[in-house]
Order: sequence, then structure tokens, then C-alpha cells
Amino acid sequence: MAIILDGKAVAAQVKADLAERVQRLRAHGVVPGLGTVLVGEDAGSVKYVAGKHKDCEEIGIASIRHDLPADTTQEELLDVVDVLNADPACTGYIVQLPLPQGIDANAVIDAIDPAKDADGMHPFNLGELVLHTSGPLTTPLPCTPRGVIELLDHYGVDLHGKEVCVLGRGITIGRTIGLMLTRREVDATVTLCHTGTRDVASHIRSADVVVAAVGKAGFVAPEDVKPGAVLVDVGVSRVYDDQTGRMRIRGDVDHGCYDVAGAYTPNPGGVGPMTRAMLLRNVVEAAERWAGLA
Repeated sequence: MAIILDGKAVAAQVKADLAERVQRLRAHGVVPGLGTVLVGEDAGSVKYVAGKHKDCEEIGIASIRHDLPADTTQEELLDVVDVLNADPACTGYIVQLPLPQGIDANAVIDAIDPAKDADGMHPFNLGELVLHTSGPLTTPLPCTPRGVIELLDHYGVDLHGKEVCVLGRGITIGRTIGLMLTRREVDATVTLCHTGTRDVASHIRSADVVVAAVGKAGFVAPEDVKPGAVLVDVGVSRVYDDQTGRMRIRGDVDHGCYDVAGAYTPNPGGVGPMTRAMLLRNVVEAAERWAGLA
């Protein structure tokens, strides 16, 4: 039987630890605050942001919300970024992606104070990750890769010397998880596959761990999985369910792979909760650094 890597359960433990750390901060007169900037009313983004603020309420982090209309200009959005950069009540914040057409997302991310970059995606913070191949890091880390590694570590999945196949080169995980997996504390060997990769299936079949983040439902097929491999399903697709007549979430890993795998993350309920938990950790850690408690 494959081990189910339960992101909900592990995220709950992370949040319990963070709640204690938040109490410690409050005892020193510091209240961590998470800011969110949401432009427009994309259904997925609205739900995700609401979940983040619910998490904050659970562990005692203050919520700072900026919900803007879809026709917000780039200049207006950058003004809000400036407000959060200067707000002492905000110890970390995110600008929810995707942004409406016409707004340069990279320019917006560049404008975020790196010390308040709750997503760990500012060029300065990514540069620090590139430069430091070992040892402690004192800058925010990308949430999804960090959540994946935390989840695998919790279940005792040893990545040292393992062959990891990453599917997808998006900035959220595909381009960033390799930086974390190849640090000396982890020491995995990473192959990154993308739309230009020839014979992706052969790379999947040789991998001890597969991190799927392409956003194509069922992309990883059972016949392409090495027996006993660990499958990390990050992709999210909405597909029509003939039985219910409704749209539902499907991951990149076909459910038939579970009979071949040694361990797998359910989707939903695997990587998603861990990503949210790591966002909270970045906010708390930023507050601890500010308070001199880190």
C-alpha cells in the first residue's frame, strides 16, 4: 500500500507551532500581519485569499486586505504596494496572481519590499537562494517548494542522492524547487522537464521522485511511473465530471498511478495546504527577524 502524504495533517501541525510562536511575539509587543492584494474577482483567487485570512485568524496573525477592482491600473496597484511596504503592521504580504491583462506582474513583484515578500518570489530573495547552496537562509523562501520538502521530510522521504523529475518550469515551483532540492542539506539530483523536452515519459520512468506541475489532468500515467516512486502532485485542473455534471479539481497524476507508487500526495489535500502553511511561516519568520527573536 502506498503512503498517502497528507498535507492537511502536516499543515495543521505547522500551524500549531506557528500559533505558539505568534503568542511569543505578542508577548514582546509584536503582532505579525499578513497583507493580501487581490485585483479583480477571479473565483480561484478569491477563494485562495479567503483561505489565507482564515488561516491567519486561526493562529493569531493580523489580516490586512486590499481588494481592488479588475480595472485597476498598474500605477494604482503600485501605490498599494508602496502603502504595504511602509505599513509597520504588515510583516509580510502577497500580490495574488494572476493579475489582469495589461499589468506587468514582474514589475509589481520587483516593487515589493524583499523583507516583506511572503511568497519568497522577489528577485533579491531568489538571488539569495541561488547564492547559498548550503547553510541557513535568512530570507523568505518560495512557499510551494518549501511546502513540498517539508511534507516529504515529515514522512521520512530521504531525498539524498535521489533522482527527482520536475515537470513544468513555472516560477511557482518548477524553476524554484530545483534550487532547494540541490542544496547540500537535501542533495537530490534534479531533472527539469518542459514542453521542449524530448521523451518526457522516459525521464519520469527513471525518477525516484516525480514533482508534477504542468496543469494537465492525468498527465502522469501509471505505465510511466517507476514502481515505488514518490509522486508529488502540484498541478490543478478543473475538469467536467460526467457523473455529477459539475466541474471538479484534478491533479497532474492519474489516480491509477497510486497502485504503482510508494507514496503520493492527494490532490486536493496534499501540496495546497502546505503552500498556505509556508506562507504563514514566512510572515511569522519575518516578524521574528524584525523583533530580533530569530
